[in-house]
Amino acid sequence: HVQLVESGGGSVQAGGSLRLSCTASGLAFSNSCMGWFRQAPGKEREGVAGLYLDGRTVYVDSVKGRFTISKDFAKNTLYLQMYSLKPEDTGMYYCAADVRTLGFGLLSPAAFRGWGHGTQVTVS
Repeated sequence: HVQLVESGGGSVQAGGSLRLSCTASGLAFSNSCMGWFRQAPGKEREGVAGLYLDGRTVYVDSVKGRFTISKDFAKNTLYLQMYSLKPEDTGMYYCAADVRTLGFGLLSPAAFRGWGHGTQVTVS
């Protein structure tokens, strides 16, 4: 099974920045679509950003222009660079890998089998 470990979360004020990292093992990293998701208390898990094999990216409308998803192949690490953070960005952020199906797109939790335990982002 794929193993994913997120880091880089924290508490920031509105307008601040964070960079989340996800290190992967048990995965053919260079041949895997990956994504970032978040979940706020009382809400469903939401797709934030996805990265396809050809380098195409997809973002939920609410973060377009503020967040960037990228990979470092040498380090087997996925990143989410977040700028201009807003209180509504608050939530537990999860890295996802090991595609189950692409029928729903990479912003659907159903697309992935593998999940990390999450890193908390709090914006006040």
